Amino acid sequence: MLDRSGINFEECKRLKKDNIEEYRKLAEQAAAIWIEHGALQYTECAADDLSTDFCRGFDETANAEQDETVIFAWAVFADRAARDAANAKIMADERMTSMCDQTKNLFDCTRMAFGGFQTIVTH
Repeated sequence: MLDRSGINFEECKRLKKDNIEEYRKLAEQAAAIWIEHGALQYTECAADDLSTDFCRGFDETANAEQDETVIFAWAVFADRAARDAANAKIMADERMTSMCDQTKNLFDCTRMAFGGFQTIVTH
């Protein structure tokens, strides 16, 4: 059985809505790198409904401006050891570092959240 303890979370907080297509192209390249280095699955989603009456929305949590959207992304790994090994390789990969220069015009990395999570319920 797959141990989903290595799920990562990433949230790009400051992406202009007009830049989604340009960002998607970079995300496709990033996905290939993550998969190459050990991710079993890599997903990025652009928010399309952040309205809520009963709790704080992602747009508020991310301090997204009116012309911005929230990107929610995650990668799944076999286990935490695989995740940690892959993250080290990914962050050292020249393709990723060069991609980071390209993203400077799309979003502010200082407004991005990241963390490792262990699944507690899955169906």
